[in-house]
Amino acid sequence: MREARIDPNGAPDASAAPSASGIFRRRSGLTVRQSLSAALNGVIRRFLPAALFTAVIAALFMAPRAACAALSPDSPLGAPAAPELDLRGQASAWLSANDAAAGLGFGLRYIPALSLSLGLSPALTLDAEASVNGSFSGFALRGAQTTTDSRLKLYRAWVRLSSARFEARLGLQKINFGSAVLLRPLMWFDRLDPRDPLQLTDGVTGLLVRYYFPGNANAWGWALAGDDEPKGWEMSPTARRSMEFGGRFQAPLLKGELGFSYHRRRADLSRGLVTEIALRDSVAPEDRWALDGKWDLAAGMSAWAEGALVHQHYSGLAHPCRRFLTVGADTTLALGAGLHLLAEHLTLATAPGALAKGETVDFTAATASLPLGLLDRLSAIIFYDWRGRNVFSFLSWQRTYDNWQIHLIGFWNPETGGIMPAAAGYNSFQGKGLMLMAVFNH
Repeated sequence: MREARIDPNGAPDASAAPSASGIFRRRSGLTVRQSLSAALNGVIRRFLPAALFTAVIAALFMAPRAACAALSPDSPLGAPAAPELDLRGQASAWLSANDAAAGLGFGLRYIPALSLSLGLSPALTLDAEASVNGSFSGFALRGAQTTTDSRLKLYRAWVRLSSARFEARLGLQKINFGSAVLLRPLMWFDRLDPRDPLQLTDGVTGLLVRYYFPGNANAWGWALAGDDEPKGWEMSPTARRSMEFGGRFQAPLLKGELGFSYHRRRADLSRGLVTEIALRDSVAPEDRWALDGKWDLAAGMSAWAEGALVHQHYSGLAHPCRRFLTVGADTTLALGAGLHLLAEHLTLATAPGALAKGETVDFTAATASLPLGLLDRLSAIIFYDWRGRNVFSFLSWQRTYDNWQIHLIGFWNPETGGIMPAAAGYNSFQGKGLMLMAVFNH
């Protein structure tokens, strides 16, 4: 993935709004593409956030009404359910070997989770969950002493109020959405790696509200505390002591669903991958817009598309816009117990405007999964980087018992670089190697 270029001279962005007296004089020299790009940027910045904000306010307004109805003493549904306390956990251990610098590796991880569910009324539930992620790992480096690392951190900690129509969840939680599976433009708040058998990702701290309308439409709204680490595709973390906010509206369309998402934050360009900026104010307001949909086609086949535009409002950036577009499809063939095939293609561009021509990179991904009887599953994932002409291959065999899972994984990848943003503290499957993992769930 290529990073946005920075103007070393700090020249102001040519797309900055001119004075009223110079509007027509400056626009007369623009091409049709540039004019359309400027017009689209203006429409998006003025109207789409307001429309989404209205949908979120509607959800926040209707949620308390649903809660009051659920708490009504006239509810005919009977007495509230008794409190339920549940303790569960996941323990995992792995051994790995590859030809990269890491050499031989080993690790242990345990994630205990305590959950509480309390029925406030027959239709309203208050529940909470808290979990920690503890790990110990080591690497036997070639020609060097074995190094070890131990970590213990809060993994999830949230409380939720919910009914049949709405939910409000506050705390450290996982938020993800969208239609894509392998190459996800809407990977805004997580860093899930499709190759990870445990599907682990750090959470975000904030408030998430969802309201479900009759007819399967739903509205989301969220407000998040700024994080010191980049999330998803971010190149820079959120500015300290600042909030992020956004929302999503999703509704049925034909034989599928269509969703629109928006997010707003203030990015600290001085603390990210882009480190060339050393100005008095390196904080850039950032807007994200996304549109995604998924539809059923013929029997056993579906297709989807997911696109996102990220715009950082900062004059020192030569390419303040990043465009993501993924298209994909999947099907299941009548081979054995059912061979599931899935393919996606992602185009990522950095450009000076929403529709302007920029630098483009392309990635293609495909996966195949085949059950082998009741206990075993064989799966493969391949990523291809069209610019670097690099292939990332992953093959796994999984055996599942009641509480146990055994994973045998083979991978053949370049020793440097990758497709997905790196998830700190977890094996990135670099180089060529094998991994054996055992997972116990209780």
